Amino acid sequence: MPYKNKADRKYDQAASYEDSPDQVKNRMQRNAARAKLAKAGKVKKGDGKDVAHVVALDKGGGNKDGVRVESKSANRSFRRDSKGNLISEISKKERKRP
Repeated sequence: MPYKNKADRKYDQAASYEDSPDQVKNRMQRNAARAKLAKAGKVKKGDGKDVAHVVALDKGGGNKDGVRVESKSANRSFRRDSKGNLISEISKKERKRP
């Protein structure tokens, strides 16, 4: 279904967020981590895998803390608040384990 009321979209706000220094730094770290694992042969384009940081970038982590290859569903299944911020780094599957 197409977006009906285009006047309500905030393009300026989205552009300023994408160009913010924190967002640019995080994007560079994500790209560098994926490139490193692609060079090692662990991931490739279109394989359906995510390169996950051991300590999430939202929580102050980085590439030095370590990265791992996970499925998209496992990497994106963490609890988040109403604004989309990460609450817990323990996935639903890990919480169910004894």
